[in-house]
Amino acid sequence: MRAPQSIVITGASSGIGAALARAYAAPGVTLALLGRHDGRLADTADACRSQGAEVATATVDVTDSAAMRGWLEDWDRDRAVDLVIANAGISGGTGSGGEHAAQTREIYRVNLDGVLNTVLPLIPAMRDRGRGQIALMSSLAGFLGFPGAPAYSASKAAVRAYGQALRGALYGDGVQVSVICPGFIKSPMTAVNSFPMPFLMPADKAAQRIKRGLARDRAQIAFPLPLHALVWLLATLPPGISGRLLRRLPEKG
Repeated sequence: MRAPQSIVITGASSGIGAALARAYAAPGVTLALLGRHDGRLADTADACRSQGAEVATATVDVTDSAAMRGWLEDWDRDRAVDLVIANAGISGGTGSGGEHAAQTREIYRVNLDGVLNTVLPLIPAMRDRGRGQIALMSSLAGFLGFPGAPAYSASKAAVRAYGQALRGALYGDGVQVSVICPGFIKSPMTAVNSFPMPFLMPADKAAQRIKRGLARDRAQIAFPLPLHALVWLLATLPPGISGRLLRRLPEKG
């Protein structure tokens, strides 16, 4: 969708979510920004208002399906949503002795259930209107399982496959679906990484790439290209070979 006017973004407190909010903020645009951190969410909202956008914020837990459904359905009745970006996500890894059971389940709840709780309430109304766009935040880690972050990789792989299938399922209804697969982006999530991150990209630059891809209705928006190509190549290798190579990667804390 080239010029969405009513946009919902989850995980808008910081990182890519906040950068996407700023990228779309403009006169005539209404942003509904959801996040977990009131202070950072307010900062994002103020920045977007300074660019002329109308902004509403809410600290709704994306893992709470009832709360998400109620908030999103109420919002959509007042401001028919053109674009929803299911961006909220968390990471984890084995570097600090995990991933333990509680951490694993929490990653799945946020990264997968959170995506479903964001898009499922809006799909019926978009179908009825015959228009709308859904963007799901996956990751290049969703192309294959990284031993240093099993739950994160698997949750993002599930989001990627779900988005690919949903695109076909909603195509005839006029609803566009795109899957976003970024590499390393400067954010609080990557700030805890103690290992080198190839092609680390500023969040604002990533947001512009995503915005262009969504305007062109790209099925998959994967970047940066060199890292995408490397991950794609590893995913095509026999598991015995790719597994040996992946085990050499540093663990994520």
